[in-house]
Amino acid sequence: MTAIIAKDFRLFTRDRFFFFVSILGLVFYAGMFWLLPDTVDETLQIGIVGPVGDIDVGDVNESDQGLELVPYESEEALVVAIEEGDEVVVGMVLPTSIADPVITVYVGSGVPEAVAGTVEGLATELALTFVGVPPPVSGFATEEVILGEDRVGNQVSLQEQFRPLFAFFVLIMESMALATLVAAEIQERTVKAITVTPARVSDFLTAKVVFGTLLAFSQAMLLMIAIRSLGFGPVLLTTAVLLGSLLVTGFGLLAGSIGKDYVGIIFWSLAFLIPLIIPAFAFLFPGSTAPWIQVLPSYGLGRVMVDVSSYGAGWAEALPWLGVLAAWALASVLAGWVVLNKRVQTI
Repeated sequence: MTAIIAKDFRLFTRDRFFFFVSILGLVFYAGMFWLLPDTVDETLQIGIVGPVGDIDVGDVNESDQGLELVPYESEEALVVAIEEGDEVVVGMVLPTSIADPVITVYVGSGVPEAVAGTVEGLATELALTFVGVPPPVSGFATEEVILGEDRVGNQVSLQEQFRPLFAFFVLIMESMALATLVAAEIQERTVKAITVTPARVSDFLTAKVVFGTLLAFSQAMLLMIAIRSLGFGPVLLTTAVLLGSLLVTGFGLLAGSIGKDYVGIIFWSLAFLIPLIIPAFAFLFPGSTAPWIQVLPSYGLGRVMVDVSSYGAGWAEALPWLGVLAAWALASVLAGWVVLNKRVQTI
């Protein structure tokens, strides 16, 4: 089996396309990761025009987390600033006296309606604070309810959000390389030449699983080292990447067994592997993840990577998702083993 793995490695290095793309991918993804923003600005800047009385705007900014009031000298200057979008995208013009209780709120065209409504309510409260204009009378108390996981004050930067996506891309590229290798050996009937030696079909299949897993795992770990991900939980993340490598290896065996030519290999590889990328894209957007995404085979890998590297989760939080990922990885490898075995038997 060791000789078969060594042969597969030599064939991989001779495939100039996948060998070059593997190296280029690592450099590209690592470079892109460090170019992405690594901080999150949770402050909403609001332009304000009007008297502030004895109250300092700076004091208001310090006392209201996530809110920064930016004073402007005139209404015209505020409108220009919002239209250009350089500093603020919303603003308010407070009345100069109680005799003229008109509040004007300016909102940029790209601002969500919920934010605009919040600014309107804030403008009313500030009018009361600054110039004594009473807000609308209401007999109902307001209660804020956070739907999903509350990440206020603990937002994930764009750099952290792309971490699982880049890892998925590396794993998938190596899975396609394995599929190409398997298909080439089937077409060239290399497997028949191997089985006439003391090596058995089971040795051939085991070597493919081991080689595919090592190939994907080594590339993914190099990327994790390059983007400094292992410092958060090295053993936990290494376990997740290893299970992810097994997962894509199984799908690579399936694609290589079914595809009859290069176009077929690419088609089946994408058919199997594109759904695996969906969870990684889901982590780019905040909020609750749809249930159908959570049942995809690769969701556990992305969940562990995000929770461990971004929020400091430990084994207790990650173990359930690792169990789901391990089950999917075992299922994919068994499926790839069975299909490849049947294909070899028909040669």
